Amino acid sequence: MATTQPKAMSLHIGVNVVNAAHYAGWEGPLTACEFDAKDMAALALGQGIKPTTLLTRNATRAKVLTALRAAAKALKKGDYFMLTFSGHGGQVPDVDNEEADERDETWCLYDGQLIDDELYLELTGFAAGVRILMLSDSCHSGTVAKNGPPGPFTAPSGPAPRWMPFTIGERVYRQNKTFYDRLQRECTKASGGRSVDPDEALANVGLSGRVSGAAKQMKASVILIAGCQDNQSSYDGEHNGAFTEALLATWDQGKFKGNHAQLHRKTRARLPDRQSPNLFTLGPAKAFLAQRPFAV
Repeated sequence: MATTQPKAMSLHIGVNVVNAAHYAGWEGPLTACEFDAKDMAALALGQGIKPTTLLTRNATRAKVLTALRAAAKALKKGDYFMLTFSGHGGQVPDVDNEEADERDETWCLYDGQLIDDELYLELTGFAAGVRILMLSDSCHSGTVAKNGPPGPFTAPSGPAPRWMPFTIGERVYRQNKTFYDRLQRECTKASGGRSVDPDEALANVGLSGRVSGAAKQMKASVILIAGCQDNQSSYDGEHNGAFTEALLATWDQGKFKGNHAQLHRKTRARLPDRQSPNLFTLGPAKAFLAQRPFAV
């Protein structure tokens, strides 16, 4: 009997500039995010994965959510989905008080922020047995945005950090408070009345009933490799973001033969101490973690 080849899809988001009309006049220009998305799409295609690429003006909230839902609808047990994001990380105040830092982390898409709660809920829509690899080359930390790093990010001529400054984030939130508060409350309602804390669930550190209940909704096997630790920043570059550049060098056009944990460890070893990629899992990911990355 012939074995059916698993279906594989990917979504690659690269945002070099955001729409100032939705970000209180801030555009947050970056250089290499579109390069990152294109290079990761090329990697996916080379592995037999069907890529979708959303760059800057096309990386809208509606198009990202539509693409995620289309993948969730199309993929079944044994199938594969890769999701990559390169751009600014941001924050909005947590109206449900679920986050220890009272902030919800976001991806800064072109026309608005995608809250981590939303992303988490979209992932719960994937079927059991789907393997999901997420690579986020952005800052995802409340610590960085609220308190800043211990010293200056870099020399003026050096690469830019991929985070929306806290003062800008506050201004953006004030001008769009009704919208972002509504999104958070809709996420809480959709999760059965529980506040979903993706950061705690992804890190597997929450043992409360709320977090355990939220984590139980995840049927897919999810691995997230993020560009930096909570108290660090992911840096932009001329041709790729620092994290994406290190990951591609580790992958070495397919010569890399290790598993996801080894990919993370060797990518991390290529970066300076100021930027150390992090790895999280969610759902039944143990077997997936031991597999070769990007293997359909």
